Amino acid sequence: MPGPCGADKVPAHMERAPILCTGAAGFVGARFVESCNRRGVPLISVDEPALFEQRPEHAGLAFGTILDRKAAEAKLAAGRLAPRAIVHLGACTDTTELDEPFLEDVNVRSSQALWRAARAQGIPFVYASSAATYGAGELGWSDDESRFAALRPLNPYGESKRRFDLWALEQERADAAPPAWAGFKFFNVYGFGERHKGRMASVVLQAFDQIRSQGRVRLFRSHKPGVADGHQSRDFVFVDDVVDVLWFALEKPLRRGVYNLGSGKARSFLDLARAVFAALGAPERIEWIDTPADIRERYQYFTEADLTRLRAAGYARPFTSLEDGVRRSVARMLAAAATPLPA
Repeated sequence: MPGPCGADKVPAHMERAPILCTGAAGFVGARFVESCNRRGVPLISVDEPALFEQRPEHAGLAFGTILDRKAAEAKLAAGRLAPRAIVHLGACTDTTELDEPFLEDVNVRSSQALWRAARAQGIPFVYASSAATYGAGELGWSDDESRFAALRPLNPYGESKRRFDLWALEQERADAAPPAWAGFKFFNVYGFGERHKGRMASVVLQAFDQIRSQGRVRLFRSHKPGVADGHQSRDFVFVDDVVDVLWFALEKPLRRGVYNLGSGKARSFLDLARAVFAALGAPERIEWIDTPADIRERYQYFTEADLTRLRAAGYARPFTSLEDGVRRSVARMLAAAATPLPA
């Protein structure tokens, strides 16, 4: 990958240096680790150590050096780790989490510590933001950075992500940024490796389980006038596309900025459910249930990434269609379900 200061080639000692990936035992993190394994890239994987052994979907991955969050931050601050880049995917991603001091520590303070380490070591910093920063979309879905301060997330999780985006831009204005940095507002990421997320897993996995066990899918009714049941729409983005964009940011490298990362096309939950039925070769059977009261007032009825700035930055690859991404996800889930767990 090109050097952080624009050199045509990474120095030999940096070619051998690992990438530090936080959230490596999580969903997107493990898929990024998988991509590093394919590329022969060494790793420092940061997450709760027990999780690397507890999650069977991650079996067979080579995580390299494993550290917990606090140890990684301390070693980076002391100069005892020398990665060639930091890919920060570790966070509390539970949109129902209401413990604001916890979110401040995990999603804001920890991100700031990693940013400072990347600046001190002169290496690229790539991190995950969230489309939850857009709230109900009253101001649209443009990643125009001048509008971030006016955004109103619907939950503390989204606010924690917005706060770090704003802090990063403040640091840049103060000439205190890493030499290359990029944040990505993830929209609704789906794919293989989500089972540990439980209630927060995508509807792709939930539909997969429901169809196989009960022959039907339950979807939320609409509680918004003008939106029919099942026509709540999100920008569903395949996890392999997300990983491709992360590599684009590292290899270009992207000099700076916060970008949307979605497919660029909203699709309904009804479309998604039908794609899962088709991938499983099962007849469609959908039941409607009320949206849980604890999330009803914070529920997004529509999201769609504006990809203008990402495209202008040079990312030209097409995004995977919902139907193809669901088909590929289901194929991997079926293969995993048929594989015996190691003794």
